[in-house]
Amino acid sequence: MLNTPHRDNRNKIVILNPKGGCGKSTLVTNIAVCYANRGDTPTIMDFDPQGSSIAWLERRNREQPEIFGVAAFKKSMQATRSWQLRVPNETLNLIVDSPAGVSHDELRELTRDASSILVPVLPSSMDIHAASRCIADLLLVAKVNRNDRKLAVVANRTRKRTKSFGRLMRFLDSLGIPIIAVLRDSQNFVHAAEQGMGIHEMQPSRVAPDVEQIDRVVQWLDGWQERRKRAIELKQMSNKAASATSTIAKPQFGSA
Repeated sequence: MLNTPHRDNRNKIVILNPKGGCGKSTLVTNIAVCYANRGDTPTIMDFDPQGSSIAWLERRNREQPEIFGVAAFKKSMQATRSWQLRVPNETLNLIVDSPAGVSHDELRELTRDASSILVPVLPSSMDIHAASRCIADLLLVAKVNRNDRKLAVVANRTRKRTKSFGRLMRFLDSLGIPIIAVLRDSQNFVHAAEQGMGIHEMQPSRVAPDVEQIDRVVQWLDGWQERRKRAIELKQMSNKAASATSTIAKPQFGSA
């Protein structure tokens, strides 16, 4: 499904939730705008058959900071799949918009070599159940290790001081996975999407609370290399401890 060359300095960000309508494309496009406005030309790779992220790119004004798009949901007999999924060499941030209803094999392919995985969750019983299954599959099927700290949750379309919001936050807190942002149920995201814009490109006074939360998401994403370094250090420490324990436990045989 996803066959892009692995690069040590590329942040492969996968936005994933097999349930449709949970706001994956909203996260994808707004994260991309953040990187584009910083001067890093990101790439959006859209696997969703609806093509929402690519359609958003087509609405985008050419005078706005550039974002590269790959319509991964389209398949052509005129070129190899690897050619269709090619990413510019200068891309440092690859943002993958995943489809709904992915199989276990597709889940493994999508998350392979991912440095960051975000799961957007809506505050409804149905969405909470779907998110629970999604996270379980990430841990058990895709073998995403919690200690790698590359998995996080974003609460989406929330309304504080409601029962559904309280239920969602209790569920997310029980997972032991970081909740890095809480996006409110705001028409600002809808209006931005209609214009091919991100929340950072709208009138600041109107979108300040929304910008703050998207900034929190990007700040967490920017720490991917430090998280990976720390995960490697923890794994090495664990291996050393296991080796030392094994040496101590091994029977010693010698002459009397």
